Amino acid sequence: MVHVLSSRILLTPTDPERSRAFYGEQLGLSVYREFGTGPERGTVYFLGGGFLELSGRATTPPGPAARLWLQVADVTAAQDELAARGVRIVRPPVREPWGLIEMWTEDPDGTPIVLVEVPAEHPLRYRPGI
Repeated sequence: MVHVLSSRILLTPTDPERSRAFYGEQLGLSVYREFGTGPERGTVYFLGGGFLELSGRATTPPGPAARLWLQVADVTAAQDELAARGVRIVRPPVREPWGLIEMWTEDPDGTPIVLVEVPAEHPLRYRPGI
C-alpha cells in the first residue's frame, strides 16, 4: 500500500488570473502557498483536508470528468455568502435522495463545484462503537 502524505487537486485554468480571483476572492479559499512568477504562477489553496492547485494555462477548459466536492457546515449560509460575492449559483441547496444537502456552482472554466452539507442524522456522521 502506498502511504499518502498529502494530496491536492490540480487544475490548469484557461485564464489563471480570472480563476485566482474566483477561488481566492469569490469562493474565499485561503492561500497555502504560491510558486513561480507571472500570470501563470502556481497558487495552492487550502481545501479542508487537501489542497487545490491552480497552475499553468490551458488552451481548453477541463473535461466534464473534473469536479470539486466541498463539504461545508451550512450549505444555505454558504449559498448566501457566495451569492453576495457574485458567484453564480447553478442550483440552490436540495436534499438529495441519499440524504446529503447539495448546492451546485461552477468555476470560470465551467468546472462543477458541489457544496455539500452532511445533516446530523446522516449515516456519514454515525460511527458505530464510538
